[in-house]
Amino acid sequence: MTKLSVNINKIATLRNSRGGDAPNVVQFAKDVQEFGADGITIHPRPDERHIRYQDAYDLKPNVCTEFNIEGNPIPKFVNMVLDVKPAQVTLVPDAIDALTSSAGWDTFANKSFLTEIIAEFKRNNIRTSIFIDPDLKQIEGAKQTGADRIELYTEAYASSFSLNKETAIAPYVSCANLANEMLLGVNAGHDLSLDNIKFFKERIPNLLEVSIGHALISESLYLGIENVVQMYQYRLK
Repeated sequence: MTKLSVNINKIATLRNSRGGDAPNVVQFAKDVQEFGADGITIHPRPDERHIRYQDAYDLKPNVCTEFNIEGNPIPKFVNMVLDVKPAQVTLVPDAIDALTSSAGWDTFANKSFLTEIIAEFKRNNIRTSIFIDPDLKQIEGAKQTGADRIELYTEAYASSFSLNKETAIAPYVSCANLANEMLLGVNAGHDLSLDNIKFFKERIPNLLEVSIGHALISESLYLGIENVVQMYQYRLK
C-alpha cells in the first residue's frame, strides 16, 4: 500500500497571515491523522514564512503516524532534524528564497556533501530520502550517497498529464524500476492531485509514499478535509 503523507505547510501559511495561532497546525495534524492520513510532512524554510522550526518540535509528540521533515540541509535544519528525530528526512536543494521546490539534486556534483549528511542522519536512526528529478543517472548517484529512498519530483508529470499521460509517466516508471533494482525505496511528491494520483499510483512499481500538500488543501476548501483524505486513500489502494 502507498502511504499518504499530508504536507501541512499551507495550514501554517494561513496561520501566519493573521499573526495568531488559528488554524493551529498541531491540532490540524492530529485531525488529519484521525481522518486517515498515514503521515505528516513539513518543509520549514530559513525565513519560516510558513512552517516554523518550533512547529517541528511541537508536532513531534503529536504525530502518531510517520513524521517526514523536508528541507535543504543547512546547519540550522540539520540540527533541528537531529533534535526532533522524525521517521524520515527528505533532502531538498531549495534556494533560500525559493517559492517552492523546483528541481531535484545533482547527486554527482553534491555526492560528498550528501553522503556526509546522510551518514549523520542514519547514525541517528533517521530514514533518508533525496528529492530527485526523473533522471536515471541521478538515481544511480543517489544510490552512491547511501540514501534509503528517493522522492521523485513530479511537477513535470503533473504539468503534462492532461496532454499525454502515457508520455508524462514514462520517465517515472523507468526511474522507479531502476530504483527498485538498486533497493532504493520510492517516494513521490509535488503537484500530485486527485486528478492524477490514481494513474501515477497504478503505473509506478512499489510506490511507498506520496507527500501532498497544496493540491490536497486546495481541494479540501471545496470538498472538506476528511472527505479529501479518504478520496486520496481510495485512489492509492
